[in-house]
Amino acid sequence: MAYKQEAINPYHEGEKGEQVEKMFDHIAHSYDLLNHALSLGIDRRWRRKAVDALKAYHPKRILDIATGTGDFAILCAKRINPQQIIGADISEGMMAVGRQKVQKKGMQDIISFQREDCMHLSFPDNSFDAVTSAYGVRNFQNLDAGLVEMLRVLRNGGHLLIVELCTPPRFPMKQLFGLYAHVVMPCIGKLISHDASAYTYLPSSMEAFPQAEVMAEILQKTGFQQIQWKRFTFGLCTMYLAKKL
Repeated sequence: MAYKQEAINPYHEGEKGEQVEKMFDHIAHSYDLLNHALSLGIDRRWRRKAVDALKAYHPKRILDIATGTGDFAILCAKRINPQQIIGADISEGMMAVGRQKVQKKGMQDIISFQREDCMHLSFPDNSFDAVTSAYGVRNFQNLDAGLVEMLRVLRNGGHLLIVELCTPPRFPMKQLFGLYAHVVMPCIGKLISHDASAYTYLPSSMEAFPQAEVMAEILQKTGFQQIQWKRFTFGLCTMYLAKKL
């Protein structure tokens, strides 16, 4: 099935996966600064709440898909204390920043990075106790294919954790966020990252991405069970937690 966000691309040439890789390579140097600044730092709280929801299941081996600069992987290492985390991403530029952060924190024995296409993961079936993705699933070129791969590499009894940005469902936050996302965010993004297309694409893909009950139905259709979802901060972010039985 095709989803709206799959047709939204940062640039005008090439497949979505190639364009997303190019975009994140280009903005990697400023991504962390902008990520925290544009969310007013609230994204850190969302990550903590999500990681703590997964912590109850004590996963020992974690795959972090669309790991970017490794913020979510680092937080998982701190709060869950697993034996191994592999951060997978299509952007070498983002992972280069992540490797530097991991080395500075002395976590290189726990966290490693690997270039992967989310639609064709190189890992064997049933490899991980948990698969996570924070703010990356909406960038998949093919959402269904990516979710099928996440299910495949997850062991029976393991958990999927997705954290994704979304649009508030109710007035007035919905209207206020629309103004912020389409006026303020592109201006600040262009000023700092020097990539106007990236910070026009990001809010557009966020608005188009399936949310709440719709996303839960997609996860169920893929084969995940015991699906829970929770909105944070007026619906600016949603957490999805599901299990493979």
